[in-house]
Amino acid sequence: MTPPVLDALEAPLPTAHVDLVARAPAVVRAVWPQVLFFGLLVLAWEAMARALRSPLVPDTLAVFRALAGITENAFAFSEIGVTFGRMVLGFLLALLVALPVGIGSALSRTAARFIEPGLVLGLTVPGLVWALLCVIWFGVSLWTPVISVALGVLPSLVIAVQQGVRSLDVETLEMARVFRLKRSAVLRRIWLPLLYSFLVSGCRVGFSIAWKVIVLVEIFGMSNGVGYQLNSQFGTQNVEGVIAWTLAFWVAMLGVEHGVFHPLEKHANRWKRGHADEH
Repeated sequence: MTPPVLDALEAPLPTAHVDLVARAPAVVRAVWPQVLFFGLLVLAWEAMARALRSPLVPDTLAVFRALAGITENAFAFSEIGVTFGRMVLGFLLALLVALPVGIGSALSRTAARFIEPGLVLGLTVPGLVWALLCVIWFGVSLWTPVISVALGVLPSLVIAVQQGVRSLDVETLEMARVFRLKRSAVLRRIWLPLLYSFLVSGCRVGFSIAWKVIVLVEIFGMSNGVGYQLNSQFGTQNVEGVIAWTLAFWVAMLGVEHGVFHPLEKHANRWKRGHADEH
């Protein structure tokens, strides 16, 4: 008779434990490069602070104390939420304009040539210019950050839509005409799935642009938000506070990147993996 201890050792592991063991290496492989980057960044900053011994370069302990100070009572989260809300509204406004403009300019060479100078202008004008103009035009109102963000990200979204439309195979459209699909079906079955993946990529680029624009708007013309808090810390020459607010928003942006854009990109590109698996 086999001892009970040996029977227990030879018994198969529960499914939950097997899944946990199988997933652990993948999780570690996905996380360790980012942990390593953060660790090296902290070590490099601490070494620089100790070498310079300047109040303008605080050590990591002072920075983390300032970070803990702004995160208690969820103050930092509320301010970041205000900034994100303005960015999202600006994105939606830009998207409403980018879809028809991008599709029309991709299908018509005349339209493409017509909007080309505007795209070049939008890509070259600094976000500071949009921030200053919108503060002058709209003052302290919700329209100021929303329109500033929309103007800043609109060129990248238009280009993303253009690339998506131009990547469509002509044979697919011919097939839709042969089967006499309704325009709503063509839009739902062909155009939107195709533009989806390109828009996700365009939004990732546009989100980083929007952050630079919204901070400038909040510095010059708003009474709350991350940009306003950065300006307040700068006014008192509080370097730890400036770095702490920057780190807080950086962490929030990492959350958006991994919690929103990565899943969306994975979902948008699922057809590519399916095509690769077939081969």
